[in-house]
Amino acid sequence: MDVSQYLEIFIDETKEHLQTLSDQFMVIEQEPENMDAVNEIFRAAHSLKGMAGTMGFKRMQRLTHDMENVFQEIRSENMKVSPELVDVLFRGLDALEAYLAEVLETATEGEEDNEEICNTLNSIAAKATGKGGDAAPAPAAPAPAPAESSAPAESSTESSTSSAGGSAKAKYLDIPIADADRTTFDKAKDSGQNIFGITVYLQDSCILKAARAFLVFKALEELGEVFRAVPSVQDIEDEKFESDFSLIYLTSESQQKVKQVIESVSEIKEAIVGPVGEEAKAEEEKAPEAEKKEEPKKAENAPAASQAAAKAAPKKAKEEKKPAAKAAKPAVGRTVRVDIEKLDVLMNLVSELIIAKNGIVSISTSDASINDSGLNEQIEYLESVTTNLHESVMKVRMVPIESVVNIFPRMIRDLSKKLGKKMELHMSGEETELDRTVIDEIGDPLQHLLRNSADHGLEENDERIALGNEEVGNIYLDAYQEGNNVTIEVRDDGAGINIEKVRQKAIDKGTISEEQAAIMSDKEIIDLLFRPSFSTAEKITDVSGRGVGLDVVKTKIEGLGGSIECKTEIGEGSSFIIRLPVTLAIIQALMVEIGKEKYAIPLGSIETIEDVPFDDVKLVQMKEVINLRGTVIPLIRLDRLLEVEPGDFEPESLTVVIVRKGDRQAGLVVDNLNGQQEIVIKPIGEYIHCSKLISGATILGNGDIALILEANTLV
Repeated sequence: MDVSQYLEIFIDETKEHLQTLSDQFMVIEQEPENMDAVNEIFRAAHSLKGMAGTMGFKRMQRLTHDMENVFQEIRSENMKVSPELVDVLFRGLDALEAYLAEVLETATEGEEDNEEICNTLNSIAAKATGKGGDAAPAPAAPAPAPAESSAPAESSTESSTSSAGGSAKAKYLDIPIADADRTTFDKAKDSGQNIFGITVYLQDSCILKAARAFLVFKALEELGEVFRAVPSVQDIEDEKFESDFSLIYLTSESQQKVKQVIESVSEIKEAIVGPVGEEAKAEEEKAPEAEKKEEPKKAENAPAASQAAAKAAPKKAKEEKKPAAKAAKPAVGRTVRVDIEKLDVLMNLVSELIIAKNGIVSISTSDASINDSGLNEQIEYLESVTTNLHESVMKVRMVPIESVVNIFPRMIRDLSKKLGKKMELHMSGEETELDRTVIDEIGDPLQHLLRNSADHGLEENDERIALGNEEVGNIYLDAYQEGNNVTIEVRDDGAGINIEKVRQKAIDKGTISEEQAAIMSDKEIIDLLFRPSFSTAEKITDVSGRGVGLDVVKTKIEGLGGSIECKTEIGEGSSFIIRLPVTLAIIQALMVEIGKEKYAIPLGSIETIEDVPFDDVKLVQMKEVINLRGTVIPLIRLDRLLEVEPGDFEPESLTVVIVRKGDRQAGLVVDNLNGQQEIVIKPIGEYIHCSKLISGATILGNGDIALILEANTLV
């Protein structure tokens, strides 16, 4: 068995439970009497405890066990949620996230015990039960069989049954033994080995049963050889069994030693170990007659009771969970998980289909004799199939932005305490979807902008009151879709950016001259904030600095094919607006020719296409511009910028593609237009070094390569 597959499941599930804890901790901080949130926390802590124990992460199991104990007391109305408790819980959450980070890094939980947090939680729970907080020692790591057993009385009955020989529960006795097996057994006996039958029972609360079975197999392989398993090893690995499995085992160790090794694995309810074959029959004959008569009764009642309890417990748990499930907010991404590599393979197949479609289009336009109605029908059919397949794959790749932004309320809460400012985060549009590739990269830029707003966007509490504003500052994170783009806006209701201060700072740092500063617009001055190492902050804090790192944010967003701009108004606040493409895989593009080369311009960046007479081109400050319906637009000669050899034709006018980024426009001069086309973006690696101008490449129908222009960097 490969334990890594269970580790991946553990990591994914743990992330969801930690996010649930974070969200619900925020709820009980504002609403201490909210029992729905308390129950949700208890369930998440209980699940985490079981999962951590299953994977052998004792420190993580202990911490979640202590959290669970506290919330059990709250559920029992022995205590109430207090601000001190919430602070400790958040510290515990940080510790759990650190454990998870260590698991991601090393596949172990590390060596940090977090004794102080555990002691505090136990002290709080002890006070609630009247045992006093000071004398409450930190408990040791939970025993392999924790006290969550659903029926203690039954357990004791089962234990007595097993101590009397356990044959009533020893399902290994039903494993058929062939004649060939007996030959193997004889050889094993001759070499001094013991032959044991084993039946292993897992606790009802065990979540990752296959992972727990793996640890049992691993422990047994160190002492001997597993000869046979029922169900098969493959079925056990695939978790195709209930709560028990049986083995025939060859070892030189004693029966007691084998039992001890198995039961040392956590979440094992019981291990029945005994002889098989003739030895089992001989042992039964030795048993006292009275014991033999009594044992069948136990055999009839104990398993029946056990099975009834096992069936009733899940049913009862489901009934208890139903009301809370309706009240609780659905967890993000509770769908079938698909490996991103599989999606990439699927995306590549779609790419090949589109390339094939473009090939047929190329053939049909190059030879008139082939361009009959039958071929056109095939082209239309293929185009329909590829378009639908493209849309389906895009839906699979799309992920709600909630998976990124749900960590921010906790972050703002911590910043509010750290900075001594009262602030609230308001979010909208969390259901807006983006390509998974974009989602994975957008978290850090958004985090920086939010920290920036909290630290320097919002004023101190007394300053806000003096200005007649509400003492509680507001930060907004809004996401919404606009055509083929998603817009994310981070804004605050603070004092706004002092443009004159930015202008003077730029002059003092030598970024611009006084002459340049005099003619620069307010927007151009604000754009200076995105220059590397430019900041107007009077002091640099460990939270942020207005402008520090904004160049990194801009670089990251433009690397995703997006753009960012800043708007501000004194006394009203500041707003950072990010525009991102919905997907980075397949896009609609305008195919153009520049000299003898072909290029693609993403359609989402294009506003209009104009035919401009040569006489309409003017010079302003030694730069070519055109006046298009009252708007002065700078021209960019792509042939010069890209150092392309000129074509063999003399145009009568300029073909200009007008592109837009936010409020800014530019006119791209091209030699010819080849129409709109759906293209597949292929990465170009390190082969082309002007990466800011080229965002990728695509393969055309005739096999030629066309580079994709990054319009955002040209505006």
